[in-house]
Amino acid sequence: MASALAVATVAYASSAALQSPAPPPATPQPSTWSAADLTIAYVGHASVLIDFHGTRILTDPVFFERIGVHLGGVTIGPKRLVQAALRPEEMPALDAVLVSHAHMDSLDRSSLLRVAAAPLLVVPVRTRDLVDDLGFARVVELDWGERVTAGAVTIEAVAVRHWGKRWPLGQWRGYSGYLLTRDDVSVLFASDTAYTEALGALGRSRRISAAIIGNGAYDPWIMNHANPEQVWRMFTESGACYLLPVHWDTFRLGKEPAGEPMARLLAAAGPEADRVVIRRIGETWAMPRAGCARR
Repeated sequence: MASALAVATVAYASSAALQSPAPPPATPQPSTWSAADLTIAYVGHASVLIDFHGTRILTDPVFFERIGVHLGGVTIGPKRLVQAALRPEEMPALDAVLVSHAHMDSLDRSSLLRVAAAPLLVVPVRTRDLVDDLGFARVVELDWGERVTAGAVTIEAVAVRHWGKRWPLGQWRGYSGYLLTRDDVSVLFASDTAYTEALGALGRSRRISAAIIGNGAYDPWIMNHANPEQVWRMFTESGACYLLPVHWDTFRLGKEPAGEPMARLLAAAGPEADRVVIRRIGETWAMPRAGCARR
């Protein structure tokens, strides 16, 4: 049953194969950002560019038109609906790149190769063999609760609810969210997770300023990806001030129609919808210098 469902989903994901990806609704301008701010831009899917007071971190980079299996110079797999909001050559100098897990829409070797000048690549446990040949000066595997630093930012792997194989019959590998902390400001990155109480537990022990949470591919993959109502619940349980939803409307990885994830999320947020501070691919948000307005 699982294999048939996977085949059907891949076929659905490839249904727009003849269409060109649309341009992103907005384009980040990292050269204009201030090192005095926490600034975050949604590049597309689970790719997020974070400027944490001058320390620049990129998550799950995926730049190209397709994700999937590379055969003879051709990539077989889902095609983008929307272009990446930044091309590799438009990225600023990076201090670190984070990969959340080994799935091909998060660990894209071609995209990682284009940002291998970054001095640090962070991956989950049992994943290093997939990236060791890409040219990063330093590759660090983190298990949940383990930490490494990039500039003045502490990067800690945290628990999420997902799964970590790269191939259906391959070995089990780690999967993580990350908590990025500098002084009293923390950013949670949890791009791929089903509903879990772990984010609420994390928020009770740490002060989270902004939460980046995946909000797509929940139909039929609800055991691995949260639906919009669950995203809002995890966000509120985490105690974070601001929500930046990702992993929506970039590739067709689920059966939900484009536009539904954001519409349902805003409906779930109701009168607190202003806390959802990223709503378009390519959008940029800077945390108010007054800090967290809610707790």
